[in-house]
Amino acid sequence: MPYRTIISPEALAERIGEPDVIVVDCRHALADFALGRRLYDESHVPGAFFAAVEEDLAGAKTGANGRHPLPNPERFAHFLRALGVDDATQLVAYDAGGDMFAPRLWFLARWIGHDAVAILDGGFTAWVAHGYPVTAAVSESTREGNLTIRLHPEYLVDAEYVREHLEDPAMQLVDVRARERYTGEVETIDPVAGHIPGAANRWFKENFGPEGRLKSPHALRAEFERAGLEPKRTVHQCGSGVSAAVSHLAMEHAGLEGSRVYGGSWSEWVADPSRPIARGDEG
Repeated sequence: MPYRTIISPEALAERIGEPDVIVVDCRHALADFALGRRLYDESHVPGAFFAAVEEDLAGAKTGANGRHPLPNPERFAHFLRALGVDDATQLVAYDAGGDMFAPRLWFLARWIGHDAVAILDGGFTAWVAHGYPVTAAVSESTREGNLTIRLHPEYLVDAEYVREHLEDPAMQLVDVRARERYTGEVETIDPVAGHIPGAANRWFKENFGPEGRLKSPHALRAEFERAGLEPKRTVHQCGSGVSAAVSHLAMEHAGLEGSRVYGGSWSEWVADPSRPIARGDEG
C-alpha cells in the first residue's frame, strides 16, 4: 500500500534505497532563500534530491499572482520526471519538521495526479533523532521517469471564486497564518496587513504536535469538527498558498476529504486594491 499522507522515519528507513522510493529534501526559509541548499549540502537523507522551493515548487511571478504562484503543471511534472519519478513511484518529501515546505510538494504532486506521495513525519529533525544515516553526497538521477499528469483542478479555488463566495455559506474560508498576521497587528512579509473578510483563523502549526509530527487522525478530526469545518466547504488560505497545504494535508490525514486551497492566498488578494480586506478578530 502506498503512503498517501505521512510516512514515519522508521518506515522510510526500511525502504530507503529502493528503486521505487524517491525522497526529496524541501528545507527552506522565507527569510533566507539559500538556507535550504546550504542545509542539503551539509547533510541530508541518503539518496534524497533537493527541491528549491522558490524555483521548483513555484511558478513565475507577475506581480499580481502572489509570492508563490503554482508552477506550470508540465514544468513541475518535468522536475519530478528528472528525478526518476514514475506513476508507481512512492514519493517522500521532507523539510525540517513541523513546517510547510514538504506539504507544498505533497500538494503539488497530488494536484498533478500523483497520489503516492507522503511527507516524512517529523522531517529531517526526526530522522536524525532516530540515529538514521545522513550524507553530504549530492544525489544524481540515473534515469528519466514517465510520470503521467492527471490534473485535479478541483483541489484549488482562485481569487474570483473567493470574492464571489465571501458571504456564501458554501465556502468556509480558513486563514492559516499566525494570528497576529491574520488580525493585521503585524505584517512581516506582504505589503498590506489584515485578512480576507469572513475568514476564520487556525494557524497551520496547530496541526503538529510538540515534536513537529502531525497529530493523529483522531485528534485532527476532533479539532476540525469542534471548529465546525466541513471539508467540502473548507478553503484553506495563507500568505502565498504554501502553508495552506499543511491544513489541507491535515484534513486528508484525518479522513476529511474534499477541502480546497486558494492558491494565490493573501499575497495575491492584496495585489488588487479593489478586493476588500478586514482587520481584527473574526474568530
